[in-house]
Amino acid sequence: MIYVFDSGPLIVLFRHYYPERFPSLWQRFDRAIAKGTIVSVREVSREIEGADDRLSAWAKRSREVFHSPSPEELRFVAKIFTVSHFQTLVRKQERLQGKPVADPFVIAKAATTDEACVVTQELMRLNAAGIPNVCDHFKIPWTSLEGFMEREDWTF
Repeated sequence: MIYVFDSGPLIVLFRHYYPERFPSLWQRFDRAIAKGTIVSVREVSREIEGADDRLSAWAKRSREVFHSPSPEELRFVAKIFTVSHFQTLVRKQERLQGKPVADPFVIAKAATTDEACVVTQELMRLNAAGIPNVCDHFKIPWTSLEGFMEREDWTF
């Protein structure tokens, strides 16, 4: 299984699981990245690189994790937006300010990758246009950070 990480789970990992306190978690995380089990997209790196923190520093030196969209992924992003309700994935404020928006690219990466699952901290909300809703609509597996750890049988 390939896990396509949204920015939320990365933020949780880097803010709450300090490498000095959770070394075995970080060893497994690094091994999963090396094996290509954990990936993300370029737009996620753009979302998280603005801060002056461990996550931003890690993202800047871990470019191999953050993939640029393929033509197939770009076509899938366009497919997401053919559903008018899902056009709110990109909020007006983000469009006006030119801020990076990773959600459709994370979903497209998982949709176009064999045996892939989106990892997000977003929750399923009735009639929403969040990652879980879009994933369910297109039958793309998704889970939370804890769900990822459970699927991979990580215990510490």
